[in-house]
Order: sequence, then C-alpha cells, then structure tokens
Amino acid sequence: MNQSNTAMKAMTGLETLQMMMEKDLRAGIGQTMDFTLVEVERGRVVFEGSPSERVYNPIGTVHGGYAATLLDSACGCAVHSNLEVDQAYTTAELKVAYHKAMTKDTGPVRAEGKIITMGRRLAFAEARLTDSEGRLYASATSTLLVMQR
Repeated sequence: MNQSNTAMKAMTGLETLQMMMEKDLRAGIGQTMDFTLVEVERGRVVFEGSPSERVYNPIGTVHGGYAATLLDSACGCAVHSNLEVDQAYTTAELKVAYHKAMTKDTGPVRAEGKIITMGRRLAFAEARLTDSEGRLYASATSTLLVMQR
C-alpha cells in the first residue's frame, strides 16, 4: 500500500476508502485478521470477515479482540468516510459489548459502522457485528478525535 499512500493524502476520506475497496487494498490489520471493506458511503461502512481457529482464545472460541478490532475498524472508517482531505482521526474510546460467542462455525460476519454525530473535534460512532442470519454477536460505541493533518 506504500505507493498508494501518497495518492491517498490528496483524497477525501470517502475517496480513499472507495479506492481501497475498488483495488482490494487492505490495511495491515485487515490483512492480519483477514477482513475486508465491502461497503462504503458517507458516514457508513461495512467490513466482512470469517473467524477461524487462528483467532481462537484458550477456551476454544473466537477471542474478543477479533470482534473489538472489527468494530473499532467499522466505527473508525465510518468517521474516516466523512473526513476532508486535510483531516485525520484517532480512536479515543471504544466500548464493546459481547452478546454471543463466535467460533469458526459462525461463518462470515459483518461489522457495520455508522456515525452518530460528528463535530469539528469529536465524532461519535456505533457498530454492530452480525452473522449472515442477522444474529448479533457484539456491538460497540466509540468516541473519536478529529484533527487537522
């Protein structure tokens, strides 16, 4: 993604995410944990992934960090999709609620993130992690700092 990094600095957040999705570019965490951006519009994104035994905890279920990472990515990129060329963001707070355990048999999951409100310095977003049947596995709310680059 290094060659694209320079080009992305001249794009809005929405343009950057659209280009990444079109070219199937993934940030390092998406590569590491094998999830992909599949939908993006201003203020809303969806990531998809399929948990495997690679992300299991010692008790034989998917580690909570997998869900938290997908939810943090969904909240963050929902805000990212609303940024101007000269803006950046970072997560200040993430609150995750775990509703149901996942295993490799859960199959594909979707993390949908949406902006709740966004001001000049702070943004608030929420995300839900569901399976193909719409069952809720985890949800999150996030506070993000918006800053000038």
